[in-house]
Amino acid sequence: MKKATFLVGIAAIALTLTSCCPKCKKADNNQQTATEQTTDSATEKATEQAANNAGYIDFELPGADGKMLRLSDIVSKNKMTMVDFWASWCGPCRAEMPHVVKAYNDFHSKGLEIVGVSLDERKDDWLNAVKELNMNWPQMSDLKGWNSKAAQLYHIQGIPASVLINQNGEIVGQDLRGEDLHNRLAELLK
Repeated sequence: MKKATFLVGIAAIALTLTSCCPKCKKADNNQQTATEQTTDSATEKATEQAANNAGYIDFELPGADGKMLRLSDIVSKNKMTMVDFWASWCGPCRAEMPHVVKAYNDFHSKGLEIVGVSLDERKDDWLNAVKELNMNWPQMSDLKGWNSKAAQLYHIQGIPASVLINQNGEIVGQDLRGEDLHNRLAELLK
């Protein structure tokens, strides 16, 4: 019995370390956990489209400078766009970021652009993390945490999360991390 309890405890810790989610324990005492969300029909339709790889869902959010950025403007200018959902308070996001930075450095000149979508609620936390983690790509956030318009459209329930979109607007990868991300980008950006 003790062994089973121990294994359940280990599994819970592993799950917490691999992603941050609104139902998980707060990673930071200042971060609010999300409540269950009701989804309107437009959001449900968009979520279904993403799940069926019917194409990406466009959205517009404020950038780091406060000016509005539209995802479709970025997708149309690049061979491959990675939408990276993250937050400054998310330990797994921070642990994954060196891999994302490496992918950006290796593939940006070959047509990759990354768009960071932060689920932060405080602008200072968001922008300080962008600098600290060397995230030299466009950043967006409506500072609504788990209630972010983009997170709802893509039905994000845990971070880090990502979506790879080609220039035709097709979703060609989701939630790739580390070496898997690098390998997929190498395949797509030959």
